[in-house]
Parts: sequence; C-alpha cells; structure tokens
Amino acid sequence: MTTLSVVIPAYNEEDGIAAIIERVLAIRPALKEVGIDDLECIVVDDGSKDRTAAIVQGFGDQVRLIRQQNRGYGGALKTGFSQARGELIGFLDADSTYPPEYFPAMCKVALAGADIVIGSRMAGEHSEMPLVRRIGNLIFATMLSLVAGVRISDSASGQRVLRRSILPIIYPLPNTLDFTPAMSTRALHEGLRMVEIPIPYKERAGRSKLHVIRDGLRFTKSIVWTALTYNPVRIFGGIGLLLLLLAGLIIGGQSLGIALGFLGGWSFPQLFGALVLAVAGVTLYTTGTSFSYLVTLFHKRAIRQGLFGRRGNGRRIERHYWWLGLLAIGGGLTTYVAAVAFDLTNPTLAHSWFAPVVSAMLVLMGVQLVSAWGLVRVLAELSRREIEQEADLNWTYTPLTTPVEAAAQTA
Repeated sequence: MTTLSVVIPAYNEEDGIAAIIERVLAIRPALKEVGIDDLECIVVDDGSKDRTAAIVQGFGDQVRLIRQQNRGYGGALKTGFSQARGELIGFLDADSTYPPEYFPAMCKVALAGADIVIGSRMAGEHSEMPLVRRIGNLIFATMLSLVAGVRISDSASGQRVLRRSILPIIYPLPNTLDFTPAMSTRALHEGLRMVEIPIPYKERAGRSKLHVIRDGLRFTKSIVWTALTYNPVRIFGGIGLLLLLLAGLIIGGQSLGIALGFLGGWSFPQLFGALVLAVAGVTLYTTGTSFSYLVTLFHKRAIRQGLFGRRGNGRRIERHYWWLGLLAIGGGLTTYVAAVAFDLTNPTLAHSWFAPVVSAMLVLMGVQLVSAWGLVRVLAELSRREIEQEADLNWTYTPLTTPVEAAAQTA
C-alpha cells in the first residue's frame, strides 16, 4: 500500500487555504489510477495570526492540522515531513500558485524510480510568473547547472514529490525560503535521481512573500555554499582556470600584436597583470583540489565531484603538482640568475623590477604546487584509511596447493 502525504505550509493564508485543500483532496481518484492507494493531507500552520487554522479545522478528519510557532517556510515543511506517514511526500504552497492536479503525474514518475520529482515552471507550460522572477529563476537554474554539472530548469520550484527514504541524505536543509534550491543542490551532488516535469504556474493574488533582492541573495549563497560542501574544485578550479585563460589571452594577444607589427614592444604592466592572474589561478585551482579531498573525508560515501564531470574530477593533475612545482621554482631561479647575468636588474633601466618580480612569483607558485601535492597525498591516504583498515582486518589469503618437496636427508 502506497501513500502520498501532501504537506502544505501556511502562514496567514486565510484567503486561499480552503481552495488549495479542496483541490488537493479532489486528486484522490487520479492518484489511485497511478498506483497511490491513500492520500494524507497535512497543513502546517506556521504561527498564523489570522483564521488559517480555524478554516483548516473545518475540514475535520480529511486534513491533519499541525500548529507550531513560526519557524519559516523550510521549518514548516520539515515539521510536515517529520509527521508524514506516506512513503511519498509531496508539498506545495498554500496560495494556489501551484497545481495539485499534477501530483498524480509526478507520483507516477516517482513510482518509476525517481527520487525527487520537481514541477518545473520553466519547462514550457503556461506560467504567469513575473518577468523579474522569471529572469531570477533562470539565473539560479543556470548557476546550479554550472556548479553541479547537471542541467536543471527550475531550481526553486515549490511543488515536488520525493521519497521519504531520502530525507537522511538530503538533510540538513534551511528553515527559510531557500529550502528548495538547497534541496536541489544537495540532491544533485548526492547523485539522487531528480526528474523535472512541466507544470503551469499561477501568480499569487496580492503581494508576494518573496523579496526579490533579499531572497535572491539568500538563494545564491545557499546554492554556492551547499555546492562547496560537496565539490569545491568545480567552483575554485573553474575560477582558477578562467584566470589562467585570461593570463594566456593577455600574453598571447601581446605576442600576436608584436609579431604582426601592431605593437612596438611588450607592455610590462600588462605582463605583470597576466602573471598575477596566473599565480592566482594556480592557487585557486590547487585549493579546489585539496578542498575536494577534505570534504570527501566528511561524507564517507560516493558524492558527485569533479571539475568537468565524474571522469575529469580534478584528481589526476594533482599527481603532477610536485614536478610542475619544481619546474616553476627552477624557472624562477633561472630567471633571476639570467637577469643578473645580463644586467637586467640595473636600477638605471626602466623595468629593472620586472625580472625579480617574475622570479619571485614563479618560486612562490612552485612552492604552492609542491605543498598542495603533499597535502592531497596525505588527504588521499586518510580517505582510504578506513577501507584499507577493514581490508586488513578481514584479510584473506590464497592457499598454496603445490605439494611440498621432501627435504634431503642429512647424515
């Protein structure tokens, strides 16, 4: 017997709570057609000061009313999840902006194997979402797609169906409005199967509780910080590679300009800027790879990591950090010796500072690479320690079956 528990968080929703409850209760026949035997409707009154609780109470045994002190949108949902008895849990807002009539289709996808089914307002169905919020959702979805490496169209949808069994995997989640983008970010990095289906969206009558700037910043921080707890090399390494690319473009542009006769010589300030970008890029990239090993120690299970996907996970190049570092240190020392030998550090020259600065930066970059190599070696050993310890404790051997040759008799 499969039950769907629909959780409705409500705060001062006396104008619309009755309508959404009636629509949720009306989907019971459609749920049976897709294999859902029972429906549980839970309304979490999050400290309303109006008649919300009284209206819900009027539905009697058809609806389970839970009243609590105000904990926020995410806090109300977590209260509902903790009290739900269904194997599947759905949720949506109390203001009729989301269509409960799509729950049967979403449950069908969940029963087919999805861990989380998201009703996407950005996937083609009719949507009355204002332009500002549509652009914001597009930005958040793109940001999440970039940091997670998986394409998603609506990272903050408030209508979802999920398996109750995955709650230990996706928790902890915030109590605030960034509950849903945090859930999406965590689910993608945990490797859960997340499926989106298009749903229509109706704009709320009256003033929205969503503050574009305040909640937009909160959504951004939630996505970035959650992603950093799983896959830091994706963010640090991506920024590092971008800085290295900019450095290469500056140096390449100057080289091409000189070769084609557009430039009369090297621009030392631009070269210095390119060098700073390169050092910053290497530092960020090595920080990202080291950071990834560190978070793996805490998760102790397979999670989504990598700069370009699971295979190009940024854990190959760090094996070469030691010789790349020594090469940079050698290049720095050679640069300084050559500059002294050719009198390029003569104070009377206009750019006598350049060679020593290049030398110092190369040496520092080399030290950074070598120290990062040592750090990831130690973290890699620590991440394998429990597995190797378990293997040693359960040590098995292959018995030798060849007959023992008789030893020669001694006098």
